[in-house]
Amino acid sequence: MSADLTTDLVRAGAVPRGLDASPVSVDWMLVRRLHEATATALAEELKRRPALSTVAQQELARTLVQDGVDELVRERMRAGQAVPTPEDEQAIAEAVFAAQFGLGRLQPYLDDPLVENIEAHGHDNVWVGYSDGRDVRVDPIADSDEDLVRQLQHIAARLGRSERTLTTASPLLTMRLPDGSRLAAVIETVPRPQLVIRRHRIRDVDLDDLVELRAIGRPLAEFLRAAVRARKNIVVTGAQGAGKTLMLRALANELPVSENLATIEKHFELLLHELPDRHPRVVPFEAREGSGERGPDGRRLGEVTLTELVEQALVMNVSRVWLGEVRGEEAWPLIEVMEAGEGGSCCTLHARSAHHAFERLANLCMRGRAAVTPEHAYRSCASAIDLVVHITTVDERWIGGERQRFVSQVVECNGIGEGGRPAVTEVFAQGPDGRAVPEHDPVDLADYVRVGFDPGWLRVGQGPWADTVGGRR
Repeated sequence: MSADLTTDLVRAGAVPRGLDASPVSVDWMLVRRLHEATATALAEELKRRPALSTVAQQELARTLVQDGVDELVRERMRAGQAVPTPEDEQAIAEAVFAAQFGLGRLQPYLDDPLVENIEAHGHDNVWVGYSDGRDVRVDPIADSDEDLVRQLQHIAARLGRSERTLTTASPLLTMRLPDGSRLAAVIETVPRPQLVIRRHRIRDVDLDDLVELRAIGRPLAEFLRAAVRARKNIVVTGAQGAGKTLMLRALANELPVSENLATIEKHFELLLHELPDRHPRVVPFEAREGSGERGPDGRRLGEVTLTELVEQALVMNVSRVWLGEVRGEEAWPLIEVMEAGEGGSCCTLHARSAHHAFERLANLCMRGRAAVTPEHAYRSCASAIDLVVHITTVDERWIGGERQRFVSQVVECNGIGEGGRPAVTEVFAQGPDGRAVPEHDPVDLADYVRVGFDPGWLRVGQGPWADTVGGRR
């Protein structure tokens, strides 16, 4: 099930619309007081029992939090003051627990299935983006900018796969949260602390889901399914937030269960290893930034780069390599893998169009490699890449419309053409509404037919894209 399928259900009234305002109002000064008391008591207990598991710590913390809330009620009763309602007690307890083990005031938004993105420009200028395209300004997520920085430092130290820091010396932070969301924060180099959380709400998605989303048409779904089976090397392009990772997940879910592949990412986002029924033989690699100290070679101690992981994947007995996003020097070893291996590898890339992808990749291949000339880079890219799938984002909210994300173009690479640049065939081009419709047969059509593709899908008329949509297969 895909993210925007949930949005369709929201419009139909089948599921709640989500939080249009901030979470339940609570006394945050009280929450802070109870959190400090709980954290102190928990720290004392850990001194006595340092081997206490995370689950046991959380259970103990819930007991301590409830004890604190109960004592609060007794204090107010003795003073003749109004006591919290059961609902208020629960909200306070959850807020204290979230401050210790979650994301504090941000936690309710991460618990909302319809939230896609959270961004904060300081503690009191906070926006939440929903899957139906709405951007809603919400209440402050901290008492001050300084308090927000303290919260981020707490999150960095406790919630990552390894302890991270956010300090004057290390003012940039990118990390994966326990639910798979990606958090990025900046301090010091900006006037106010900046925070962005991008959520990966839907992880189990396939090409049929993308058809229902109107992200692709049925002919394109069948073509891409055949491309995966035919072991074509595919690059998925588009702007940030276009849905490139979602497309990569959908393509991966067309692989046979027996396929052994490696996923390589700076931060886990594909999360194929969390779908063991679909991908029992995946080797998930994640880069490591290392500590703040640098060795004699200028590298951070303990750093493991994407380039090193691509090279390591080659000795892990995998038949495909899927790189979450190509950003830098790892482009060259990936192109070498695509060019020399069995095929069937995939990656995503920020690019303005399918054609622009070749220029971007060639430039990345040359980065830091003086021996790689432009001619060499373009020739290698043309030899390695079979298909480029471009996703377009159209935002018409400013005129009362919606934000739409769909595939607008698919090009096949046919080696080097004029001017030493890759020659391409536009297999799917923009239709009347911008969505991709069949345009030309691929030069390698026989490869697709060999794995069961029906060329009739490319004979669909050039009418409205919606007319090409069929039922699930």
